[in-house]
Amino acid sequence: MAQQLLMPKATAIWLVDNTALSFDQIAQFCKLHPLEVKAIADGEAAQGIKGLDPIATGQLSRDEIARAEANPNHKLKISEPKVRVPESKRRGPRYTPVSKRQDRPNAILWLVRNHPELKDAQISRLVGTTKSTIEQIRDRTHWNSTNLTPMDPVTLGLCSQIDLDMEVEKAAKGRPLPTAAELGATLQPAQETEKLGFSYDRDDEKEKEIDADAVFAKLKSLKSTTPDEDDDDRY
Repeated sequence: MAQQLLMPKATAIWLVDNTALSFDQIAQFCKLHPLEVKAIADGEAAQGIKGLDPIATGQLSRDEIARAEANPNHKLKISEPKVRVPESKRRGPRYTPVSKRQDRPNAILWLVRNHPELKDAQISRLVGTTKSTIEQIRDRTHWNSTNLTPMDPVTLGLCSQIDLDMEVEKAAKGRPLPTAAELGATLQPAQETEKLGFSYDRDDEKEKEIDADAVFAKLKSLKSTTPDEDDDDRY
């Protein structure tokens, strides 16, 4: 992997101020346009940026600068780093230590049961297995199916909780919304509840059927009998 120059403009400012390199040499080394380097030299560009010494950062040597100053056609080459950072590995099936490989079928069974939305490729990335193994466990055709016990891959140390959550979230985005049958709906539709017939026996309707004349006649008869009862009490 080619080394990248740190802070190209700041490095160009330092080279303009501290060396006799040509604009073309500085532009080629800093990946800038020669006119931009000229504007930096004239003070028209990169104002307020502090120059960065490429010798102090280990990106250029004094000998390399001296050779370029002596030969205008010489192209500056960035120095090899003293410490090499390993390149990031390409994404692929996760490596599983030998001591934990016997737990992979249990983890696959757990993922298949608890997260059926996960694709085989996602399960393979999480626990470092093959699609054929996943299919065998899913179809119960694995040679050790009778002895398998579903176990959380995070607890087994086969993957991290963050990786598992990310894969589940990715699978959930492409999954269609569940239907009412899948959710096991128990509520009745509003159309059915609105049409329910409720019968109430209202007292006011019964009161309308009562004859008012009969009620007043009964009251008059009660008034007429009350004085006779009082007279009997006097004698």
